[in-house]
Amino acid sequence: MALSLARRVQTTSRAGWWTARRRDHLLGYLFIGPQLVGSLLFVFLPLALVFSYSLNEWNVLADTFSFVGADNYQRLLSDPNVPSVLAATGLFSVGLVVFNLSLALLLAVLLNQRLRGTTVFRTLFFSPVVVSLVAWTIVWGFLLQNNGGINAILQVVGVEGPNWLRTGSWAMVSVIVVQVFKNVGLNMVLFLAALQGVPKELFEAARLDGASAWTRFRRITLPMISPTVLLTSIITVAGSLQVFAQIAVLTQGGPGTSTTVLVYYLYQQAFQFHHFGYGATLSVLLFVIVLALTLLQWRMRRRWVFHEA
Repeated sequence: MALSLARRVQTTSRAGWWTARRRDHLLGYLFIGPQLVGSLLFVFLPLALVFSYSLNEWNVLADTFSFVGADNYQRLLSDPNVPSVLAATGLFSVGLVVFNLSLALLLAVLLNQRLRGTTVFRTLFFSPVVVSLVAWTIVWGFLLQNNGGINAILQVVGVEGPNWLRTGSWAMVSVIVVQVFKNVGLNMVLFLAALQGVPKELFEAARLDGASAWTRFRRITLPMISPTVLLTSIITVAGSLQVFAQIAVLTQGGPGTSTTVLVYYLYQQAFQFHHFGYGATLSVLLFVIVLALTLLQWRMRRRWVFHEA
């Protein structure tokens, strides 16, 4: 009798502990487990390793690894090349973000119209997104040479084109244009999806009230697609700060240091000059810049993103 009562009490206590809420929690943890493990292994662990490397000086050729503390950060503050590198990075990012988002939104508005052939143009503008980045950049490198296809076309109309990739003022413009044409299709598709989700009744009501096309776009379209604008701006800003292949293939950071952006300068220090500790320090700087700009955009969303005020 006593043994049966003890078993019953034990079963009841187990059932009381294993509640539906605990089962739901366990199921949720199982679902996020693979993503959590992947983030730990491929995001947080590399970040921790990069920060630890920035406190050391690692010379692969000499096979030396020594702790230097904050010396790499002091070198970062006194490096005469860093201001010009940050200026080139900022110029590239601003140019890419402005032209990419503006062109993508313009194309999305045009392709959202009920016109013949829009499907073909959507495919045409999106196709560069799926093309290999290196192949795309190599082709543009041939086109932008002094005797390349772009200058040949300009000569037909009587215009003498510059040496696009070897002239300081034009080299940065060329790299920005190449990158804009490469990825504008992605943002265009995102904007197009957002535009197609705007209720038509709002435009009809505004049209009946006498609102012009620009007023409808400014008062209805932009506020309704502002969450997508936030998403594309965050993606584009973060991507613009991490550009490498285009610089490496087209200009190698030149002429001079006019197109030496932060990631390419990091590559030079770590893999060309074998200063891996200082390269890791530049990686930390890049991470801080990307994080700060992302958080800034996220905090400012309450001022202009619809439904966030």
